[in-house]
Amino acid sequence: MVRTAFRSFTKNLEMTELRWMPEDGFSIGRLRIELLSGLTVALALVPEAVAFAFVAGVNPLVGLYAAFIVGLITALIGGRPGMISGATGALAVVMVALVAQHGVEYLFATVVLMGILQMIAGVMQWGKFIRLVPHPVMLGFVNGLAIVIFLAQMSQFKVPGTIVNTGHGMSGGEWLSGMPLYLMLALVGATMAIIWVMPRITRAIPAPLAGIGIVAAVVIGFGLDVPRVGDLASIQGGLPSLHIPMVALNWETIEIILPYAVILAAIGLIESLLTLNLVGDMTNKRGGASQECIAQGIANTVTGFFGGMGGCAMIGQSMINVKSGGRTRVAGIAAAVFLLLFILVGSSIIELIPLAALVGVMFMVVIGTFAWNSLTILRKVPLTDAFVILLVTVVTVYEDLAVAVVVGVIVSALAYAWNNARRIYSKTYTTPEGARVYQIQGPLFFGSSEGFSELFDVNGDPVEVIVDFADSRVVDQSALQAIEAVAGKYESVGKRLQLRHLSRDCHRLLTKAGHLMVDSDDDPEYELAVNYQVRTGILGGH
Repeated sequence: MVRTAFRSFTKNLEMTELRWMPEDGFSIGRLRIELLSGLTVALALVPEAVAFAFVAGVNPLVGLYAAFIVGLITALIGGRPGMISGATGALAVVMVALVAQHGVEYLFATVVLMGILQMIAGVMQWGKFIRLVPHPVMLGFVNGLAIVIFLAQMSQFKVPGTIVNTGHGMSGGEWLSGMPLYLMLALVGATMAIIWVMPRITRAIPAPLAGIGIVAAVVIGFGLDVPRVGDLASIQGGLPSLHIPMVALNWETIEIILPYAVILAAIGLIESLLTLNLVGDMTNKRGGASQECIAQGIANTVTGFFGGMGGCAMIGQSMINVKSGGRTRVAGIAAAVFLLLFILVGSSIIELIPLAALVGVMFMVVIGTFAWNSLTILRKVPLTDAFVILLVTVVTVYEDLAVAVVVGVIVSALAYAWNNARRIYSKTYTTPEGARVYQIQGPLFFGSSEGFSELFDVNGDPVEVIVDFADSRVVDQSALQAIEAVAGKYESVGKRLQLRHLSRDCHRLLTKAGHLMVDSDDDPEYELAVNYQVRTGILGGH
């Protein structure tokens, strides 16, 4: 099974486009756009990586190394050109308890195991199940994530050095007030205005990069006293080096790291695959889910062996890249390389950039990410869909993305099952020979099996009864049990039940009970969800 899955994945990988150049071909102008997009993303990655490292309770370089390694590997072999990956807050909030209780070495081991689990998910092609996420869940996801990105910027409006790590995340801090606050707000507003106006003047330079550059030049030129990147922490460092996690290789270690690894792998893949779909909608690309799982797994495994905190796709930076014109793998690779250069040789310059400029960029990302049309359609869509949108948004903000998506999918599935359970009914008529015919309408499955049983008048029906499934579909074992139960009731009062338009497998199964007469002359062949149970004999003893 694993070998078959691996061969299938390899075939899909060979067919998947590893795009280095856009469809309109290579040009110097395109290369310039890709490199500038990568530079813009790299600048936006720095404060995010540092802040998430603080959240997880590790050294800022641990977050920066993760952003570089994860970003580089996923840019090279990921499932969607244009996506940006790195250290994220969704993972950091899970890591903080592990680091506080067991230390950073256990974090590195956990990240390695997390990557292995993600690679297994990719080889088994489990990424395809992301297609089961309904559109209302996607809307709630982008809205919730936009709010999370917005709230994450609030820490930049606090006095540097006053925020402390409580062991459960960053907390406290004194808010800016008076002139420092007004100046910060003015610079944020100026950055946002430049980003809004720039595309109307020229597209030669990505608007976010122009906003950062102009505001940074004003702040440095006039020596304005505002929070800067260097106030968060120094980003100076060397090349990441190979580091085997210093943990004991025994079952006790596995018991510690496995639960965290499973949670981190699930959160990382869910956020990455949802971001993949979102970027795909913006760039008109499809597919690549299994390849993205493999890429994320390889990236995190390597990161764990090089002292990084792991990561996944970053929707904010991905939006910056796509809207700055990045469409190929060159932009993602450039972002990772620029980030490494910042660490090695450019830290003194990058640390001078005002945080207000980067906050302004992220605020524009929030505006562009939030699905504003969802506010107008809430009154137009079914009540269940509106509820799911709001529920996923709230859970994403107050809990985490993985929980929000799972909750949204479950609620949507239950709503779908309930709606279909109420759709089953029958049209009845009597044949010239005196037989009563029940034409079943709607799907027959676990949710509608009870309603199906209530359709029949066992005592009032004639001796010959026909149940026609031409306009219905038998979906699961509960449906088969319901059919057999009805047949048993008719048999107990000496009446005969005929079933028409069932699949071959289904009526062969029911015939085994010995009390069903199945008219198979006009039965079409169609696949059922119960085929597996039929083949293996798992049918409640029948």
